[in-house]
Amino acid sequence: MIVMINGAFGAGKTTVAAKLLGRMDHALLYDPEMVGYMLREMIPNDVKLPKEQTGDFQDFTMWKTLVVEVAKQLKQTYGRDLIVPMTIYNKAYFETIYDGFSKMDEETFHFCLMADKRTIHKRLLARGEEPGNWCFAQTDKCLQGYQDECFEQFIETDHLTVEQIVDLICEEIGFITKGDRLHVGIE
Repeated sequence: MIVMINGAFGAGKTTVAAKLLGRMDHALLYDPEMVGYMLREMIPNDVKLPKEQTGDFQDFTMWKTLVVEVAKQLKQTYGRDLIVPMTIYNKAYFETIYDGFSKMDEETFHFCLMADKRTIHKRLLARGEEPGNWCFAQTDKCLQGYQDECFEQFIETDHLTVEQIVDLICEEIGFITKGDRLHVGIE
């Protein structure tokens, strides 16, 4: 199983992913940002293709392919489910990754955590982000991008606790709660 948790910076992806990981016995947390950081370190500015010179590692031509390939290798090597928190609002990039994940595991789920701009900015400030930084600058792009129905299933997080969000995800992916752990199926 692959559980993608998407949303703007400040939507709660990392917190939700960590809580979900704590409940799932057989999962790994896979953050595609690590692939982006690797590419950013490896490819000097004078080597980058013109379309890659945006400051966003998601624009690296290889990023999407490597995100899928690393997921494939993680699943094949360790035989674990993957929880994948990411901020991806570019429809073409999303579809490439989602399709790649779906081909390797038909139990691929996508959830887009939504909140209004005020809530997102409040959360960014609470985690120590500086107003105007990269995360703040991406909010409008994310909220606009997520208007496309390809990003469904949406979870409005403004008035939900992390536990409630995780419970909703668990219900949708077919897990039932037993104590602190999740188990597939019905008892």
